[in-house]
Amino acid sequence: MVAKWTPEGWRGRPAQQQPDYPDKAALIAAEAKLARFPPLVFAGEARRLRQQLGQVAAGKAFLLQGGDCAESFAEFTADNIRDTFRVLLQMAVVLTFAAACPVVKVGRMAGQFAKPRSAPDEVQNGVALPSYRGDIVNGMEFDAAARIPDPQRMIEAYSQSTATLNLLRAFAQGGYADLHQVHRWNLRFVDRSPQSERWQEMVERISEALDFMEACGLTPDQTAELRQTDFYTSHEALLLGYEQALTRVDSTSGDWIDTSAHMLWIGDRTRQPDGAHVEFLRGVLNPLGMKCGPGLEADGLLRLIDILNPQNVPGRLTLICRMGADRVEEKLPALIRAVQREGRSIVWSCDPMHGNTLTSTTGYKTRPFDRIQTELRRFFAVHQAEGSHAGGVHLEMTGQDVTECLGGAQAIDESSLADRYHTHCDPRLNASQSLELAFLAALMLKKERLHARAQIAAAS
Repeated sequence: MVAKWTPEGWRGRPAQQQPDYPDKAALIAAEAKLARFPPLVFAGEARRLRQQLGQVAAGKAFLLQGGDCAESFAEFTADNIRDTFRVLLQMAVVLTFAAACPVVKVGRMAGQFAKPRSAPDEVQNGVALPSYRGDIVNGMEFDAAARIPDPQRMIEAYSQSTATLNLLRAFAQGGYADLHQVHRWNLRFVDRSPQSERWQEMVERISEALDFMEACGLTPDQTAELRQTDFYTSHEALLLGYEQALTRVDSTSGDWIDTSAHMLWIGDRTRQPDGAHVEFLRGVLNPLGMKCGPGLEADGLLRLIDILNPQNVPGRLTLICRMGADRVEEKLPALIRAVQREGRSIVWSCDPMHGNTLTSTTGYKTRPFDRIQTELRRFFAVHQAEGSHAGGVHLEMTGQDVTECLGGAQAIDESSLADRYHTHCDPRLNASQSLELAFLAALMLKKERLHARAQIAAAS
């Protein structure tokens, strides 16, 4: 028998990666205040996302999920939100147009504040302080006072998420996403990159297609899909007190929904079947993601799928594979075969970032772009070999002109990492690198579609 679920039931389970708040009374007060705040997202939006992800699971669409590694309070500006949204729109257009595939757009935005850490403490020059766990918990500065977990930061994270969501909704629905504006989406620094010419060529072809459609009577005024888009938010549901405080009953169904985001995911460090994170997320109606690292075996994966998606609902669960370029061909096939053997409806997504992190000779945490590309290529190749759909990509990226990941067409090398290394945690792709990866993914999606057609023709 599966135990009855309650929003607070996770508190009786082992909870990894939770901060140790010294002021328990302040923590209780902050969570109670959050519980009285309005929801950030609504059940109908989450259901619509689940339906669209169901199309991805069926091989009829593609998931594009991306955004900051960790949102910060200091870099919260309308321009930064707009620029990341703009790059995601560009990537989605490349994927849709070049691969003839609908794209589900989900940002790592409006809530991606908490970060798991490999160690509880950080040591610098012989001084040990609690690790930085994201702006929702403590400060990045290596200072004893800044590193004390402060529950008031959850209130600030909620306020920033509210403002970010308002702006994203305005961009998505208010005309900024109009395909007739596609030529205006390019960022200035991308104009100087090798990707600009490829992008402009595609824009010209899109403009010609839109002119033809308009001549046939399909105008933005008559066709909403030409002037607006669906855009969803997501984050790792790491800080469970915050997530519980924003969980509400859906008045239309009686189901529970975590209103902090449309989609939530469980990290590779917190996916224990008897752990607090799995227990909490199994009970909310949101579409879920789960990071799958090289240590996950097939039996363990099936057990987690049984817990998180027992009714096998299409679009409910996305497996975000982060194996590393050197291990994806070794580890991924067994997981795919187990899922196929049991008939589970799953979205398979590739996180080519986390398994390819290293420290440069200059001391910067970075990710080589060629390894990121290699993992993505191998992810697609494994799925094609196994007869399953490579359904998505999950990226840490930004619209800012950063130099945090090595390589790409801009040829960022170790000596230039320090030029614009601004991340609060993990290295991110810049807009040029993100667009370059979108072109690669589009090419592989097109190959997948042509391969599937050839198989159907051969069988008939």
